[in-house]
Amino acid sequence: MHPIRTVTGPLAADRVDGPVLAHEHLALDLRRDGDDQAVLAEGHRTAIAAELAGLRAEHGLSLVVEQTCRGMGRDAAALARISRQAQVAVVASTGWYYEPFHPDEVAAADVDALTGMLLADIEDGLDGTGVRPGLIAEVGGHAEPTRAERRVLTAAARAATAADLPLATHAHLGRGGPAQLELLTGAGLPAHRICIGHQDLLDDPATHRELAAAGAYVAFDTIGKEPYQSDERRLRLLLALLDAGHADRVLLSCDISRHSYLRGHGGHGYGHLFRSFLPRARAAGVDDDLVDLLTRRNPLRFLTGATTEEF
Repeated sequence: MHPIRTVTGPLAADRVDGPVLAHEHLALDLRRDGDDQAVLAEGHRTAIAAELAGLRAEHGLSLVVEQTCRGMGRDAAALARISRQAQVAVVASTGWYYEPFHPDEVAAADVDALTGMLLADIEDGLDGTGVRPGLIAEVGGHAEPTRAERRVLTAAARAATAADLPLATHAHLGRGGPAQLELLTGAGLPAHRICIGHQDLLDDPATHRELAAAGAYVAFDTIGKEPYQSDERRLRLLLALLDAGHADRVLLSCDISRHSYLRGHGGHGYGHLFRSFLPRARAAGVDDDLVDLLTRRNPLRFLTGATTEEF
């Protein structure tokens, strides 16, 4: 089994003995149209590291999968500093978000050129830091992928296949997951190396079952973002997917993507999953072994490509 690539070096999966946050942001810049909240910058680093360190102490947080990619304000050096300060492992990403945030390089490049850019990041490190990504994410698409998004998704699938890395998507508002999965598997990437994002924003249990039955991971990764969807409804959707027999295909996280979401800034924070959502799930009958599956074993399988027998 391949070790997990973290921002401070390779990490054996069997050393991850606590929960994993499967989709977060620790450094990003998505500001546009006067929205100054969509940033996690230098002035927020201390609060972020302190929050993660607190979650390590209180809940055993072992690993954060950070999905900020090209055009999203990625800062691999900052991720390494936060990881060391918090003493929590961090996985970095490469890829492209959905089209409104594509940098100019996307418009000028075909699939082969885009694939080459991703492979250079994977082989040489991110942005001159030497930090190698352990994931291609969060590769974006609308409900109906645009032409540019189709190129990016295809390139991401080819690079993930060549480098034996997993791939996580941004399905905008939860829509378009089956189309993303069809495109990615059609480009040669096995379904078990794919996670379809933001499915907790989609009130459609049939689609969740379809994705999981095809072998993809289904991300309930915006937990706590109540203006988009209530956690009550998220829990109902999660329980439906568990009851359908797909517990081994679920990933959980909070997708902190604005500094107003940070606990130190009055928000629900990275730990909302542990403080609020999982206690509700336990009250609804989710036992400790199932919590460990959802928060540790599943993300480790996704990151390493391992089978259920290996975790």
